[in-house]
Amino acid sequence: MKIKSWLIRVAVVLAVGFVVTYLGDWAVFGLRGSPQSSVTINLFQTVPLKGNKDEFDYLGSQQQSCSESLFPHAGLGACWLLRRNPNQTTAL
Repeated sequence: MKIKSWLIRVAVVLAVGFVVTYLGDWAVFGLRGSPQSSVTINLFQTVPLKGNKDEFDYLGSQQQSCSESLFPHAGLGACWLLRRNPNQTTAL
């Protein structure tokens, strides 16, 4: 019983921490005037081949709008995440 109550407390603290962090990020995002930027991403299309292999075809690059925040806001992804993962793939 002691371990179960300890795990519940840890889960509650983590959930409250996440909510407080998200709300703080949302407030800062709003107070800064909804800052947005753009990141150049590379687009690839995956084409399945025989033998469970995939071919990656380069489709070009484009600018994608993003929000300068910790979490995605206003329907835009976070810029730090797009800068870290600039290659976007789509399956055929």
